[in-house]
Amino acid sequence: MARSWDSFAGPAGALGVHVAPPATASGPPGAVVVLCHGFPLGADAAESTGDSLPALADRLAAESGRTVVAGCFRGIGPSAGDFSLDGWLEDLQAFVSYGADLVSGGGVWLVGFGTGGALALCLAAGDQRVRAVAAFGSPATFADWAQDVDGMLEFARRVGVVRSAGFPPDVTAWSRGFSTLRPDEACALLPPRPVLIVHGVRDEEVPLSDARVLADAVGATVELRVIGGAGHRLRADPRAMALLVGWLERQGP
Repeated sequence: MARSWDSFAGPAGALGVHVAPPATASGPPGAVVVLCHGFPLGADAAESTGDSLPALADRLAAESGRTVVAGCFRGIGPSAGDFSLDGWLEDLQAFVSYGADLVSGGGVWLVGFGTGGALALCLAAGDQRVRAVAAFGSPATFADWAQDVDGMLEFARRVGVVRSAGFPPDVTAWSRGFSTLRPDEACALLPPRPVLIVHGVRDEEVPLSDARVLADAVGATVELRVIGGAGHRLRADPRAMALLVGWLERQGP
């Protein structure tokens, strides 16, 4: 069922946001979870990529006692603008600030899927407001995108995440983040903060080896969980979501 989104002013226009307040006061005070989606995979999928995030936010808020913020990056669903990897990182920073303000500057737990998880790792490396990160089916680098920029841009238009005629005005600048944003390198800067890496054995989009690269880069503070038989769409896998709920329950304030 489609759900309505609220919005706030983001770096490139309005960003769709859904806030799920905690059902009880059992969770740690001043804690907020920010959920971020991955890159759409099917034709015209940008419109529906965020559809299941509000329901997941509501569930996590009820089970963890935390405020949960679900957001759509630019070019996704109700959010304005067109996709760029650097732009999505700016949007994620805006969601972190939005969530921190809701809990009076309290700590933020980032939970991301696919590209969203990789960007969460990158952002957390330089933002101490982020207390922990959980990444599901996330790539260690964006090197494959950098190797075929024209193909990536064509795909972005096909899935609907680039919608404006004449965008981007500078393809080289648009693609710069494919090389400069390195989740694997960011992971080395995350300890002593907790990191959860979850990956499906049958992930058809991101190799399982990427999860091991990320986990090795984090070191002692990582929990690596590999789910047998699971593919890339871990948001729809109850085992993955059970791992997330359990991990959140073990986190302090």
